[in-house]
Amino acid sequence: MNNAVAVLGTTNLSKSFEGITPGDAGTAIIRNLNFSVQAGESVAIVGASGAGKSTLLHVLGGLEQADSGSVQWMGQAIEPWSVKKLGQERNKTLGFVYQFHHLLPEFTAQDNVAMALRIGGAAKGAARAQAAAVLDEMGLSHRLNHKPAELSGGERQRVAIARALVTNPKAILADEPTGNLDQSTADQVFEALLRARGTHQAALVMVTHSMDLARRCERVMRLDKGELKAL
Repeated sequence: MNNAVAVLGTTNLSKSFEGITPGDAGTAIIRNLNFSVQAGESVAIVGASGAGKSTLLHVLGGLEQADSGSVQWMGQAIEPWSVKKLGQERNKTLGFVYQFHHLLPEFTAQDNVAMALRIGGAAKGAARAQAAAVLDEMGLSHRLNHKPAELSGGERQRVAIARALVTNPKAILADEPTGNLDQSTADQVFEALLRARGTHQAALVMVTHSMDLARRCERVMRLDKGELKAL
């Protein structure tokens, strides 16, 4: 690693699932985690079902709070921020891709992607132009005016990736981004994600059950019993 400020980092981060009964300490998902991701780096996180991989991603993305420790975006601890500032910084710093695309059915592909910019205050025309450019990168220039129901599963997921990239985030957090696709389509979508990540120089942190996909990232980490270890 170089000495540049990490895009994402954690310091002594811990989080547990709450216990079911009074006095039950619960199950540790993360134990005193110190972890960093540099610009442009790709990191895969694997582990058994229920190990807490998605929860870790949510904590890194400021969507859930840790019990203790700190998360940093671009070297800044996020814990002191107000809800408003956290949302503003998240919109600028991070892009999210999930197993299910979560596209709005009444909007076209172009307008689904442009919405991420509109939320950040961009003018409609500029947002739609930037959305068209990123969809072109994803091989979807012929699908700009199609609604989600008119797209294949792989196309919908590539639109979701374009939506994550359109704000030029510093990092993409991807939670099983190909988990709902057949193997051939999953390979195509993952390759599109890696290419786009390189083009935009965004870090990629991906949770996956697929070791085949994980090994195509620069680092593979396993979450087990609250500890994240390099494979």
